[in-house]
Amino acid sequence: MQQNFKMDKYNQIILSELKKNARISNAELADVIGLSPSACLRRVQDLESKGVIAGYRVVMNEKLLGNGFTAYVAVGLKSHSKSSQLAFEKAVSGATEVKECHNVTGPFEYLLRVETSDIDAFKVFHTDVLGSIPQVNTISTHVVMESAKDERL
Repeated sequence: MQQNFKMDKYNQIILSELKKNARISNAELADVIGLSPSACLRRVQDLESKGVIAGYRVVMNEKLLGNGFTAYVAVGLKSHSKSSQLAFEKAVSGATEVKECHNVTGPFEYLLRVETSDIDAFKVFHTDVLGSIPQVNTISTHVVMESAKDERL
């Protein structure tokens, strides 16, 4: 967010409502926040142009698409060099099972959110993808049993 961006109560409500339902019509959004449709649209466009709203997306039900297994995988690299990190990131960028890849602090370099159809498919990913990346030193997997809160949905 730019330093000169003004976050007032209307912008907070707009962001809150769009986070709940990005498909809400401008007329409905204007009605909810108590502004005219034209004033509401100007504010949304301003939030978009300033980069506060970075985009809109579809959130898919991965279970219905056959991805019922989710794991968070901590990956430690053999080397802490920039070239090692870039090579690892390039290697996982093409893996469709990797939904998120975060470079983090702590005892390992990366935290991945991995989704596959089941434990057998995860084992194949673990062996054939992660296990074949030369930069990988350690892999620690945390299987998701249930999600009490997930704001991506």
